[in-house]
Amino acid sequence: MEAKTPDKITRYQKHFSEKGFWEKVGDVAKKAGSKVIYAALLLYYVLLDEKTPLKYKGIIIGSLGYFILPLDIIPDFIPIAGYTDDLAALTACIKAVWECITPEIKVRAEKKLSEWFDS
Repeated sequence: MEAKTPDKITRYQKHFSEKGFWEKVGDVAKKAGSKVIYAALLLYYVLLDEKTPLKYKGIIIGSLGYFILPLDIIPDFIPIAGYTDDLAALTACIKAVWECITPEIKVRAEKKLSEWFDS
């Protein structure tokens, strides 16, 4: 099954940058919650993995670009609901690239997550 990058995802690719990713994660870690941040970290580390096929990197960049964008379908400043669309986009991307998520990537994401959350 070949992953395709839908137009809706590719339009968010321009919003992704490594600097923007870390700024967003740092700014919203507690507000967004550990599930959202863990999903974003998983995808970020899959993106950095040189073994990840290019076809998946485009999808990941689009999803992380959407995550970074503050004004998306449900703006992030809306309490509780603000990150539900981000989590949905990140989760869909994780499902698309699942075969690339190695145990080592999970450990890296969990380790980084523990820097912001106690458990």
